[in-house]
Amino acid sequence: MPHPLTRAALTTLGAVGAVGTASAVWGIGIERYLFTLREHQLQLLPADARPLRILHLSDAHMAPWQRRKQRWIAGLAALEPDLIVNTGDNLGHPLGLDGIRAAFGPFRGIPGVYVHGSNDHVAPSPRNPFKYFSGPSKIKSEPELLDTGLLDRYLADELGWHDLNNSVAAVDVDGVRLHAFGVNDAHRGWDRLDSLHEPLERMRQDDDAAVTIGVTHAPYRRVLDAFVDLGADAIFAGHTHGGQVRLPGVGALVANCDIPLDQARGLSTWSHAGRVAPLNVSAGLGHSIYAPVRFACRPEATLITVLPGR
Repeated sequence: MPHPLTRAALTTLGAVGAVGTASAVWGIGIERYLFTLREHQLQLLPADARPLRILHLSDAHMAPWQRRKQRWIAGLAALEPDLIVNTGDNLGHPLGLDGIRAAFGPFRGIPGVYVHGSNDHVAPSPRNPFKYFSGPSKIKSEPELLDTGLLDRYLADELGWHDLNNSVAAVDVDGVRLHAFGVNDAHRGWDRLDSLHEPLERMRQDDDAAVTIGVTHAPYRRVLDAFVDLGADAIFAGHTHGGQVRLPGVGALVANCDIPLDQARGLSTWSHAGRVAPLNVSAGLGHSIYAPVRFACRPEATLITVLPGR
């Protein structure tokens, strides 16, 4: 007969193993398909403006075989959003644009803005997920390049969305004038914050806007601080996947950037130099094809209704 302590240890190990197996089955086989719409309201518009519905999409990491995700995203067109904000990492495979076309096709004719994440330029590669606990992920020396130009031609030319990669744009949204600015992926150091001030000033001299939004893929502190300084009334970001694997009651364990972990998902506020702006960090719609798991962090899109009452 085993010693009682041995039996207790074996029982504990068995229980831990069972919990781990059940968690893996849930995260890999179930939760990553439980697409969720998160909704918020923000009072940002002048008193005489009509409400606007902004659909925030991020981190689709699309592969061509992900039909369920494509159908769910396409179905969001039924929400009749007034503006799409896309915070990058649309592609997750060299043929990912095929899936993006299926997912985004129903949004044709809806105004939109977008920035890139690194996976809009390079294909994902296998990596040890535990390395994320040592800090933001490192850059692969010889990545497989994707056809970013083809993606841009689809988003900008076919859908009519404005490219905000280190750029600015004035957008008419059903009679409401918006100013928008953004940066390319700060995780790769592709952001050029110093390139935004002059074009923003010129745009503001040409006309007035009801609201100004800042758009980034990776919500690094330097970017968020600069966006507040540049006058963003609201900031949109992605990249973090909300932690992708969260602990109930604890939250995200990693963010893959330097944002505080309690702001790695959802709507919060960002303060800098005495000014505050709402910050929405999307947990995203997908994951790397080499890390097909979500736990306590469902894939999501966000619908933000912007109301008068600023």
